[in-house]
Amino acid sequence: MIKQQLLNRIADKSAVIGIVGLGYVGLPLMLRFAEVGYKVLGFDIDKSKVDALMAGNSYIEHISADSIATALTRGFEATTDFSRAGEADTLILCVPTPLNKYREPDLSFVLNTIDSLVPYLREGHLVSLESTTYPGTTDEELLPRMESRGLKVGDDAFLVFSPEREDPGNPDFTTRTIPKVCGGVTEACQEIGVALYSAVIDKVVPVSSTRAAEMTKLLENIHRAVNIGLVNEMKIVADRMGIDIHEVIRAAATKPFGFVPYYPGPGLGGHCIPIDPFYLTWKAREYGVNTRFIELAGEVNSNMPDYVVSKVASALNLRKKAINGSRVLVLGIAYKKNVDDMRESPSVFLMEKLRDLGAEVAYSDPHVPVFPKMREHAFDLKSVPLTAESIAGYDCVLLATDHDKFDYELIKAKAQLVVDSRGKYLEPAEHIVKA
Repeated sequence: MIKQQLLNRIADKSAVIGIVGLGYVGLPLMLRFAEVGYKVLGFDIDKSKVDALMAGNSYIEHISADSIATALTRGFEATTDFSRAGEADTLILCVPTPLNKYREPDLSFVLNTIDSLVPYLREGHLVSLESTTYPGTTDEELLPRMESRGLKVGDDAFLVFSPEREDPGNPDFTTRTIPKVCGGVTEACQEIGVALYSAVIDKVVPVSSTRAAEMTKLLENIHRAVNIGLVNEMKIVADRMGIDIHEVIRAAATKPFGFVPYYPGPGLGGHCIPIDPFYLTWKAREYGVNTRFIELAGEVNSNMPDYVVSKVASALNLRKKAINGSRVLVLGIAYKKNVDDMRESPSVFLMEKLRDLGAEVAYSDPHVPVFPKMREHAFDLKSVPLTAESIAGYDCVLLATDHDKFDYELIKAKAQLVVDSRGKYLEPAEHIVKA
């Protein structure tokens, strides 16, 4: 029986784990499977990533080269050759799901990946999609492609959706300790998916279908997007009233029930929160539903970079300076503190808006020494070392991402003007402007 054979291979760790997409989601997952004794075959279309991994190097800051080298000794192998998919028993898809220029779901990475794998699918394969997407993607897009090979999903091969929950750089949670949601196309699919993830993750949470699993991931991130939208809007109101919203949030957070603190910022970053709500709002239209609440939060959050730039302009104006021609140093270009993850970073949008207004833009980020190649953004810049002299040389220092490695006392002491979009500076000062 095909199902039982695969379950046995998972149980005795003779199954070969294929992971497609070796980025912030796929790479930690690879390390975890290798750690418990599985042979892992990693696939990526980026040859430079494959070459780096096979040389025992890491391209993600919080993943050490030593951990990659250890995985190699345990049988890990990376390749760009998708024809080797048949060597794996499971194919876990960890590829990007961005938005297109119309703010609509772009499933090209998922669909191109599954189309590349279809010719090599065989009996006994488990395919798991981890990329965030709208409800229905797994059974509408992946299921027919798998069955086009003559495979009967649930009998000959198996298909699940199990959304990633990685939080890059968070030392309190690991791939192993973050509970994993899993929904299968059939009961047999579900059983195998749960068995696979239970081998490496402490708690697996089964749900009734792939659509329920897809919706779970969207709810998690929309919950954050809506609440961040709320505090971003309240930040603007509080600012007009001369109230520090960060002080208010800290005070409200002392309530031991009924309140969870969310913090405003210069915009939303990361792969999930700025993008995921649009996957649901797009799909909801198919059912004649307008998701006004979600879209309003998205609108508020999307406008945050403009709000921050307006605060920069106002602060410079009070000092008889224009943005045009001013030297502006952006502190922190990763999307959140203490990581090198640049996905959807609001700092990049701030830099582009300032550049378009004529500012001479530079940045400093200890986690991103050189501005990376990005799909939609380009700057030929390197991180500026923070010294008393370098800080003093800028007309404005814009705190966009509050890395712990920054010397905030030095910045405060030497900067002509600080625009703080993260509420880092608690004590007011004439040359510090909250944004």
